[in-house]
Amino acid sequence: MKAVILAGGTGTRLYPLTLAVNKHLLPVFDKPVIYHAIEKLVNAGISKIMIVTSPHHIDSFVKLLGSGQNFMSKTKKGKQIQIVYSIQNEPSGIAHGLYFAEDYIGTDNCVLFLGDNIFMDDIAPAIKNFKKGATVFLKEVGDPQRFGVATIDSKGTVTDIEEKPSKPKSNLAVTGLYIYDNTVFKKIRQVPKSKRGEYEITDLNNLYIKEGTLHSHILKKEWFDIGTINSLHEASLFMKHRAHNERKT
Repeated sequence: MKAVILAGGTGTRLYPLTLAVNKHLLPVFDKPVIYHAIEKLVNAGISKIMIVTSPHHIDSFVKLLGSGQNFMSKTKKGKQIQIVYSIQNEPSGIAHGLYFAEDYIGTDNCVLFLGDNIFMDDIAPAIKNFKKGATVFLKEVGDPQRFGVATIDSKGTVTDIEEKPSKPKSNLAVTGLYIYDNTVFKKIRQVPKSKRGEYEITDLNNLYIKEGTLHSHILKKEWFDIGTINSLHEASLFMKHRAHNERKT
């Protein structure tokens, strides 16, 4: 299994912090945002990661992360992970960003991680048990109308996803973490541009729904989407308190 971290975007809701710095490089307490994504993937046993970003920010990511030399593989003792890079020239949607990784992923399955998300759950079991189709990671929220909202059946199969519905059918928000089998790249070619000119991840997921192969994994612990000043601050405070409690123990 390989992974793709999407780390582009303009981060307009975080202005002026992101006028000169990519939002994935902003600090969350004592680490850049993207460190949390990389560490979560490495702890889940993934050693090969592609980071997709814009041409304006790729130098900053290379300077920070290099080839992955600061992260040690959990599956190959004593060896660093591999980090490679791809450039998405225009912000044309999440599915479009994943498409750039087709040659890198090859015949493997892949994890797609939106780099401005922070998850406290252990994602290793879901990755280890993945077989085919796709898996979306869902989180119960109090304000589902702000998110893509999933409906699932008794077996945990996703039957519907609505984008920011005014009357949500559930409180299960679709987070920025997905696992896809290798048919994902054929499916991406079937995704049309949306009205806003992007290749939407929801349209890609709907192709798996039509097959009956879009599965769900419900997150139990904290989830942060670092898209606003308030969420960035909230995540930083959480990490500060967490580090303080770990030092006490």
